[in-house]
Amino acid sequence: MNATLLALPAAALYFVGGLSTGLRLFGREDAWRPPRGLGIGIGFAALALHAAMLYHELITVGGLNLSFFNAVSLAAWTMVGLLLISALTKPVENLAILALPLAAITVLLDLRFPGSRLLGDDAGWQLRLHVLTSMLAYSLLTLASAQALLLAVQDNHLRRHHPGGFIRALPPLQTMEALLFEMISVGFVLLSVALITGFLYLEDMFAQQVAHKTVLSIVAWIAFAMLLWGRFRFGWRGRKAIRWTLVGFAVLMLAYFGSKAVIELILKR
Repeated sequence: MNATLLALPAAALYFVGGLSTGLRLFGREDAWRPPRGLGIGIGFAALALHAAMLYHELITVGGLNLSFFNAVSLAAWTMVGLLLISALTKPVENLAILALPLAAITVLLDLRFPGSRLLGDDAGWQLRLHVLTSMLAYSLLTLASAQALLLAVQDNHLRRHHPGGFIRALPPLQTMEALLFEMISVGFVLLSVALITGFLYLEDMFAQQVAHKTVLSIVAWIAFAMLLWGRFRFGWRGRKAIRWTLVGFAVLMLAYFGSKAVIELILKR
């Protein structure tokens, strides 16, 4: 099946799902608002089409195609999947206002800029475990950063004594913070596993081509470790927790996708 026939409907549904969440959050209190389940249901439909597109793009005769935009699209799919599954039992569906449009953009970019960077069939399970845990860590910590942004907006409104509007549609501040640290904790464990498997099973984590990626990943790991320690030891919360989350996320994204973009899109290696 042509990837276009899957990508365009998937992107459209992602945008509609994000719009549904936006209308529920920002709509007037006296007007109709989409129900909570509508955005989640549309998100799952988009996720299924996105999965079919990724299967078409990733699975090749020569192995797994993890070119830059394929990898970005896969990370977005994983992020949305984790979000929607979590939303079935936890009040995290508001993150769809950021996650679903972002996923739509990655789908369109993947369609527009195809590439080839194969992870061959001869790659061992150790390398596949490293790639899998890395992708899950990036996706979950991306959700955590989106949660931190919503938390920052919520905190700012409450400090200015403006609790109305879409703030009323969000869970209480304490719940939002608890969800943030749950995401960071699980993401930190996955990132730790990704780094450990990388050091154990890859030939040289400090080889010239990947040294910057390794160093930045370790810096991000330290940032999240300090945040979790500060939370445990000193009860860090609010703006301090938000800042540390966003700094760790920025370094982590620079480590993987920044270095990958330079190597593949600029240096053409």
